[in-house]
Amino acid sequence: MSLIFCFLVVFPLILAVEGQAGEVLITGNKTILSENGTFKMGFFSANGGPNWYLGIWYASLPTPTYVWVANRETPVKSVESATVELGGDGRLKIMEVGGSVVWQTTNVEKSTAVKLLESGNLVLLSRKEKVVWQSFDFPADTWLPGMNMTAHRSITCWKSSVDPSPGSYSLRLKPPDYGEFELVFNGTMMYWSTGNWTGDRFAGVPEMTIPYIYKFRFLHPFTPAAAFWYTATALENSGGGGRPPLNRFHVDSSGLLRQYTWFPQTDTWNMFWSQPENRCRVYGLCGNLGLCNTVTLKPCECLAGFQPSDELSWSSGDFSGGCLREDNNVCSETDGGFEGIGSVSFNGAALVPIPGNSKSCEASCLMNCSCIGLYRNARSNLCYNVYGPVLNLKNLSSDSTEEGELHVRVHRRGNGKKNKWKWPVLIACVAGFSIILGLSMAVLLVFRKRRQRKKKVEEEDVFSVTNLRVFSYKELNAATQGFSEKLGHGGFGTVFKGELSDSSQVAVKRLERPGGGEKEFRAEVCTIGNIQHVNLVRLRGFCSENSHRLLVYDCMQNGPLSVYLRRDGENLSWDVRFRVAIGTARGIAYLHEECRDCIIHCDIKPENILLDSDFIPKVSDFGLAKLMGRDFSRVLATMRGTWGYVAPEWISGVAITAKADVYSYGMTLLELIGGRRNVETPPSAGGGGAAATGDEWFFPPWAARQIIEGNVAAVVDERLRDSYNTAEAERVGLVAVWCIQDEEAARPTMGMVVKMLEGIVEVAVPPPPKLLQALVSGESFHGVLAESGGTSTGDANSHSSHRW
Repeated sequence: MSLIFCFLVVFPLILAVEGQAGEVLITGNKTILSENGTFKMGFFSANGGPNWYLGIWYASLPTPTYVWVANRETPVKSVESATVELGGDGRLKIMEVGGSVVWQTTNVEKSTAVKLLESGNLVLLSRKEKVVWQSFDFPADTWLPGMNMTAHRSITCWKSSVDPSPGSYSLRLKPPDYGEFELVFNGTMMYWSTGNWTGDRFAGVPEMTIPYIYKFRFLHPFTPAAAFWYTATALENSGGGGRPPLNRFHVDSSGLLRQYTWFPQTDTWNMFWSQPENRCRVYGLCGNLGLCNTVTLKPCECLAGFQPSDELSWSSGDFSGGCLREDNNVCSETDGGFEGIGSVSFNGAALVPIPGNSKSCEASCLMNCSCIGLYRNARSNLCYNVYGPVLNLKNLSSDSTEEGELHVRVHRRGNGKKNKWKWPVLIACVAGFSIILGLSMAVLLVFRKRRQRKKKVEEEDVFSVTNLRVFSYKELNAATQGFSEKLGHGGFGTVFKGELSDSSQVAVKRLERPGGGEKEFRAEVCTIGNIQHVNLVRLRGFCSENSHRLLVYDCMQNGPLSVYLRRDGENLSWDVRFRVAIGTARGIAYLHEECRDCIIHCDIKPENILLDSDFIPKVSDFGLAKLMGRDFSRVLATMRGTWGYVAPEWISGVAITAKADVYSYGMTLLELIGGRRNVETPPSAGGGGAAATGDEWFFPPWAARQIIEGNVAAVVDERLRDSYNTAEAERVGLVAVWCIQDEEAARPTMGMVVKMLEGIVEVAVPPPPKLLQALVSGESFHGVLAESGGTSTGDANSHSSHRW
């Protein structure tokens, strides 16, 4: 049935480069095209490697994007001697010198013709034009429109970015019910799921309801005959002769499922959606003994005493090879100790309980080279020997109920043999050590200043790579006139106005309670300094001297957006407001989706959106959450102090993801539309039922209700009167309400927000956020929060229901 369906879907698109039985279709570097030149088929080598594969890729793109590979497990060694032909038995074959068959199709019924369709599907046809075999039934790592996903079909990633052989991660319909999709590791371990089909979408993928180019169909869900597919339609006013843009779903070698659409205007693939959002949920991402941490810029790191098993792959972002001991030995006769790495969780390893005390547990491990270390549980006083691969190694939170600690086997100091020192030798060694120590101190005093000068030169050389300047504290103290002119204060520190010796104006942020040592601080500053985007404030330099930690930024002439959100402040035109909305979204989307690793801002609010001389928005303070060692308590207190930006998950205590920034951006967007702050004195009209306590009026509940009801004009800043674009204002309002949904999964990504604001994606009317409804109806905020899966704790209990 699925064969017939796919045939009916794609057959009208046929052209076809067609081959007959016994005919050689491809030799060497020759290729064939589909009718309109969308797809190309031929031999390719990934990254110039020695192995060659028969594949299909987009013909018109500047960089090949491969969508299907035939001989994934049996590469050809010499492309000059390889051919693709339709054999006499009606099967498509890859042949090498001597007539050996490298790969062939599995069709039982004989085919007489081969066609490459405009859909990217390679089909074999019988004399009666019946499809007897198609590549869509044997997908590689890409899911294309019209490709039918069934209970017997899965999408499997490449082993690496340069190796098309089957990797460890697959997307499939989940057996035995076949009512949802799941991502699995090695065909068994599920680490992400769409949730069950609800009739129009999967429960865990609310983005499916956003009107765009996709139409999804699910035939016979929850049965072994289940079949799911999607089609794409053309974008309005997109040109292209009414044809949909190139689009695909892709399971990459790091275990992520991503959705892409090609935009010719930028000649790039735009990623619309990616799962799982937390990369550490990907099973086995960091390989054996690789520690996963979403806080760091790179998600994986090796434990002390260990190193990546493949440095080249590790540096390029492929961590699956894991870590091994620095001496490359599984164990050594010098092993005699165990290094504790704290309370962690992990999978894959076998735990063997050892009776007796800790000494016997250690001795048992040291006697077996296969033993990796010990796992001790302080509460039960049990000790286990750890065997096998240690996967998904993650630090547990400080309040975790787990009490087990992992101790990894390490070398003991010395060679383990009993040294028989003689007194004369010992005395001579002590005397020699004293002489060496005296000489060393003398050398230290003589060359101390020389080393300091050399260190300064080296610093300037190192940081010139990122165009960062290393300032002295004395220099910045003079530039800011003793830190006298304060520009503002935020969760990470105080900002002062300064003027450098070249008369350029700068903003100097003095960080408070910085995390990590000097080395870590410099490393993170280098990372921030390398991030460049038109909508991000540029970091010019820094100071790391003794206990002083300062960052030097470009000075933004028109100051923060918050200045313009006062009734007595300067009025911004609608064009400027709309430009600020899109520009800010682009800057945050760059941090979330286009940097090598996701950077969560954690403090999006008008004070951190700065405007240059042309009122171009620049997001500031990005990356400081990591730089400050994730000291969220201070940031959270600051955001509570200004009210209205904290996502519900901050209070409920669950892990913070990039969707927390989306929520804060949505709250900021409401302020931008209304030209006011979220907490103000009630308007003279009475507030229309908005939450109020005394003389404080919380704007978002009332604004969200008006926007959902189609009355965005009531929300727009009255100073704009009729001088705003109604369609744009409605779009911005709807996007804002989508961003402040209670559940993280219901909020769009920032990349999607940009496309919604630009009009590329149609914006549907969102459901009212329950927490905001509670503020209007007078329900208990904490009750609604608990109902939505969170539990308010700590400072949240001290706030009245309308204070977030």
